Amino acid sequence: MFKVLKKYLMISLVAIAAAAPAVGATNKWETLKTERADAKTVVKETEIEIKTASSTIIVTANHSVQIKIFTILGRMVNSETLPAGTNQLTLPAHGVYIVKIGNLTCKVAV
Repeated sequence: MFKVLKKYLMISLVAIAAAAPAVGATNKWETLKTERADAKTVVKETEIEIKTASSTIIVTANHSVQIKIFTILGRMVNSETLPAGTNQLTLPAHGVYIVKIGNLTCKVAV
């Protein structure tokens, strides 16, 4: 019985690891030069705007910002300092993510 349970747990852990984006995966921010027509605004503050599009998070800031993105389970997907301007990150999987920029924290669905 313990062998079956151990095998089941190992298979479950492998499935969870495969489904969740890895920390430091090839998630690279790109500078966005033109406005995306399919983007929807999630948060609009005086200095920061966060939008989503198909598998993408778009951040516009008038100064450089430290950004952290987590899965809904709390696993860090990305942590970087973005330059001023509009930047986009294409995520490896659809889902709900937590975006934290300074004191601003919001939930986004992509």
